[in-house]
Amino acid sequence: QVQLVESGGGLVQAGGSLRLSCAASGRTFSDYRMGWFRQAPGKEREFVATIRWRGGDTYYADSVKGRFTISRDNAKNTGYLQMNSLKPEDTAVYYCAATPNAILRLTPSGYNYWGQGTQVTVSS
Repeated sequence: QVQLVESGGGLVQAGGSLRLSCAASGRTFSDYRMGWFRQAPGKEREFVATIRWRGGDTYYADSVKGRFTISRDNAKNTGYLQMNSLKPEDTAVYYCAATPNAILRLTPSGYNYWGQGTQVTVSS
């Protein structure tokens, strides 16, 4: 099993920044993919960004490209989502997820392990 714990959410004004962290523990894999998703009230969970642990290749949703940056710290087994120029429409619960399959996956069904989520609220 893999445990994922998110932190770093909060309330921020539009134009501000937040950095989310996702600490992974438990079973380890030689390579895997970590993703960030978000879910706003009444909406489906949507893809935000993903990173392959070995190599670090990344992919972003068009809605966050140029504003959000996904990264990882191998030594700490922790992933990050740096969110800049936040907009009210970024308000959601943000979840990190992981899968031992390193192939690019952009849907929630492609991930096996999930964190508990952290609330991000952007005020206008």
